[in-house]
Amino acid sequence: MRKPLIDYVAVFRALPGMVALLTPDLIYADANDDFLRLAGRTREQLLGRYIFDVFPENPNDPAAAGMRETRESMLRVVATGERDTMALLRYDIEDPQRSGVWREHYWSPVNAPVHGPDGQVALVVHRVEEVTELIHARGGPNGGARARVLEAELYTRARELQEVNERLRQAHAHEREVALALQAAMLPAPGPTGPHAAAVRYRPAVGALNVCGDWYDLVDLPGDNLAVAVGDVVGHGLAAACTMGQLRSALSAACRVADGPAQALEALGLYARFVDGAEATSVVTTFIDWDSHTITYSCAGHPPPALVHHDGTVTFLDQATDPPLAARPEHLPRPQARTGFSEGATLVLYTDGLIERRDEDIYTGLARLAASLTHHRLSAPEPLADALLADLLPTTGTTDDTALIVLRL
Repeated sequence: MRKPLIDYVAVFRALPGMVALLTPDLIYADANDDFLRLAGRTREQLLGRYIFDVFPENPNDPAAAGMRETRESMLRVVATGERDTMALLRYDIEDPQRSGVWREHYWSPVNAPVHGPDGQVALVVHRVEEVTELIHARGGPNGGARARVLEAELYTRARELQEVNERLRQAHAHEREVALALQAAMLPAPGPTGPHAAAVRYRPAVGALNVCGDWYDLVDLPGDNLAVAVGDVVGHGLAAACTMGQLRSALSAACRVADGPAQALEALGLYARFVDGAEATSVVTTFIDWDSHTITYSCAGHPPPALVHHDGTVTFLDQATDPPLAARPEHLPRPQARTGFSEGATLVLYTDGLIERRDEDIYTGLARLAASLTHHRLSAPEPLADALLADLLPTTGTTDDTALIVLRL
């Protein structure tokens, strides 16, 4: 059967209920017929105009907050790409026929994103239901009074909920800022690595609660050798960032006295048993010996490092993999393996935010990483790090942090 052609403009304008489309700058792009009818405005009065120029706030109500709350909700949709349901809202409308005369209105708004081809928010759908009649409802001599009391309580509770949600958002945003500042202080740029150029990157997750515990580290070893490590603490927020700082410092110290990466991870695993939130942390550590041109490595539940050779082939260092820290009930020695490298090869360590996606297996992400490394194999560490993030991270960001080290050997 042939599919019928659908006039989506006609469908949109015939939608029941008040629906408008706005640009990310909150300019009206369109509105359906019910919106125009119930708002008392023509399409020409809306299109191309800023929402709050069309519907300014009632200047006679000093307690009015509708404009601020509506603007914040819409901008939140633009910033996060997620739907935002507002609490019951009072927003008075000026009578279009009588300038300076304001009509009391109550609304139940929902704002939702429309994503463009690039993944960014292209439009905001503003759907609103007027509930003024509900708030003003009157039943009978007795029932009407009771209805007014209940409706007043409903409105009051809705406003209280809106205020609680706003305080929670502010608290979460503050926690994110503190966690990011803590991570920035503990994840500085790498120090001198001799003739071997290195680049490091850290990209936080998208969302106020999703700052995680990813870290990287480069540690000088005797004989001008180097230890390179990345790790990922399970969990989110300030607590994960604090746990990350403890483990990173402990591993840095362990690498300086251990005979190899396996012994360093054994010491870190014992320490992790006594650190709240450290269980199931994943980490990989590599010891680089410039004289013998070898990399000795050990992995505790972490994605394998990638070694990029001159010809563009990529080897994943996956021959010494063990469970995450403190995951076993008893302590056991950890494995380690060794591989050679040619001068000018590139070593890449990363956390799972770079490769893992919820809707695919890890091998798909590893293949994507290998393809990007092969394509950019001639790039120096700094542009290579930027290229990897551009190729592998979604334009809208991820729900997991990403730490990355690129080292030219």
